[in-house]
Amino acid sequence: MITLALSLLVGRYPGLVILSPENLSQDILAQRLLLNLRLPRLLTALLLGMSLSAAGTVFQMIFGNPLVEPGFLGVSQGAAFGAAFSIIFLGNIAWFVQGTAIFFSFLGLVFSYSLARKAQYGGWVLRLVLSGIAVSALFSAGLGVLKYVADPLRELPEITFWMLGGLWSLTWRGFLSILPACLIGLYIIYRMRWRLNMLSLSDETAFSLGIAPTRERIILLISATAITAAVVSVSGMVGWVGLIVPHLARRVFGADSRFALPGSMIIGGWFTVVCDDLARTILAGEIPLGILTSLIGATIFIVLMTTNRLKVKR
Repeated sequence: MITLALSLLVGRYPGLVILSPENLSQDILAQRLLLNLRLPRLLTALLLGMSLSAAGTVFQMIFGNPLVEPGFLGVSQGAAFGAAFSIIFLGNIAWFVQGTAIFFSFLGLVFSYSLARKAQYGGWVLRLVLSGIAVSALFSAGLGVLKYVADPLRELPEITFWMLGGLWSLTWRGFLSILPACLIGLYIIYRMRWRLNMLSLSDETAFSLGIAPTRERIILLISATAITAAVVSVSGMVGWVGLIVPHLARRVFGADSRFALPGSMIIGGWFTVVCDDLARTILAGEIPLGILTSLIGATIFIVLMTTNRLKVKR
């Protein structure tokens, strides 16, 4: 919360300055900048980090794989395909881009789940993993086709900037449009956080402990997909948050999901807000948020892999 409060006052206005109470009380433009641009943007960054981190924790514990992230089942790739489709064929209108991104995100989840049910190889988790890889590859190929046929002067730059990720165009309308889905999804995941411990075990063990593994996995997967689709639809592709933050949370709070999940949400929100601050203050022109999260996240990941004293808890 301290970081969020300080972030409201830091930015380029007109240069790299810190707004003071005197500026805010005397400058109407500074007041509008703070209330209409920075505040909804920072709240969206906070919601983005919390959602991706919570979804990453859910996916990693359900699949028992520390290398999966929120877009694992074709969610992010489906959102990218939907956004590109809207930009080319439906016009670059914010509501159309957001709606098609959400629609194709859920379509990716449905395709992955349906393909996993029909697959004849391996157990359920392995089939779902392989199905997610196949569906993601299909959406990536479709995105490549759309980029090939896009207008190189008008549509292709829009697709490229959307895929780099960023919050430069966020207003209260964009924030409020994703708030209900994110709050409901995060609430469901938070209330079921202790059950993730059992869902990370085998189905037989989880069933013997009194839960329905298939049903509860579906509820958590839908909730994680919903919050991921919602935030990605307004921010574009922001990578590594849902991959690296759950690792950090497990090292700080332990492997117990009762503590690791809320810890992941806190660290993820803080991490995204800080990255957004850097994106809009380092250079005179804004750096895409997805570039900074990938750069910093990959660096942290390398440090974690090469530090012997940091052990993974199961």
